[in-house]
Amino acid sequence: MLTDLGRDKLAQGDAAIRLCVKEANRAYALRRKAEKAATHAERLSLIDGDSEESAATWSDVLLTKVQSIDPSAFERLSQRLLRRHGFTQVEVTGKSGDGGIDGKGVVRVNLVSFHVLFQCKRYQGSVSTGTVRDFRGAMQGRADKGLIITTGTFTPDARREATRDGAPAIDLIDGQALCHLLKDSRLGVAVEMVEQVSIDTAFFDEI
Repeated sequence: MLTDLGRDKLAQGDAAIRLCVKEANRAYALRRKAEKAATHAERLSLIDGDSEESAATWSDVLLTKVQSIDPSAFERLSQRLLRRHGFTQVEVTGKSGDGGIDGKGVVRVNLVSFHVLFQCKRYQGSVSTGTVRDFRGAMQGRADKGLIITTGTFTPDARREATRDGAPAIDLIDGQALCHLLKDSRLGVAVEMVEQVSIDTAFFDEI
């Protein structure tokens, strides 16, 4: 009785009033559903942003810590990491003047085993082409594969040298890849799964 629409529906009778109320309820439910979808999308966007920030934070903290440990401790950490990822007979040699070879191990792929020599570079900067080339020279005739693990990065030229045609391939693990391998192996990294609960309010409105 307060609006023109209301007075018009009253004049049309009860059937018109019931239809008007039904349509209003349906429009309200659709509007709430759309609002919920928009809120959910915004929440997901925020969660994704928080996840990226969190990932950057934990990897930065981890790299800073690993870069602060003793070089021999980094070699032992690499040894444990390789064992977690299927290497056997992993040994840290620690010999000076051995062309940068810090250890050796064996990795088995199906029926075939490969002897691998590895080098550990606890760097904050970039590993250069010369380092890759010198390591390849030291491993020549002594192993099937080479592996360089660093807390830093590799220059583009170093990456090209590692996969140069006609030369034994050398696999490279940089700081970011190392962080994710440590996380996957749960070596010095704990991962907590958090349950998230959201309420579908539109469900109750449509009952």
